[in-house]
Amino acid sequence: MKVVIQRVSSASVSVKDEKISSIRSGLLIFLGVTKEDVEKDSDYLANKTAGLRIFKDDNQNMNLSIQDVGGEALVVSQFTLCADTRKGRRPSFVDAAEPILAENMYDLYCQKLQLLNIPVSRGKFGSMMDVKLTNNGPVTIILDSRGDEK
Repeated sequence: MKVVIQRVSSASVSVKDEKISSIRSGLLIFLGVTKEDVEKDSDYLANKTAGLRIFKDDNQNMNLSIQDVGGEALVVSQFTLCADTRKGRRPSFVDAAEPILAENMYDLYCQKLQLLNIPVSRGKFGSMMDVKLTNNGPVTIILDSRGDEK
């Protein structure tokens, strides 16, 4: 599993010009699921996401987590994070999970964040979405459950 995490002042998702979810201060999280991902990948990334100290403390240092600041998360599925671009100019998506597995892992990741007391809003799985955000910082972090040592 891969996630791209952006610290935001606000973010929203629309489908067919209708806003379906939004958050204020917190994290916009793009999630890509590979066909090799299992529950422990979801556990690892949810715990890592919840504990990342990327919010500013009173001294303006990044020492606080989303849990510490009471932030919200907006999680958007994005299979293009699984692109292999090593050959040619057209990305290959052969490593991306099939939709059933991907949606199950997406749901599991969101549930695990909620169990860590993080309010979670969602995009609409499998849909063409318009994502709007006000990036705060900007702060963008990339995590890969297969590339990070556990």
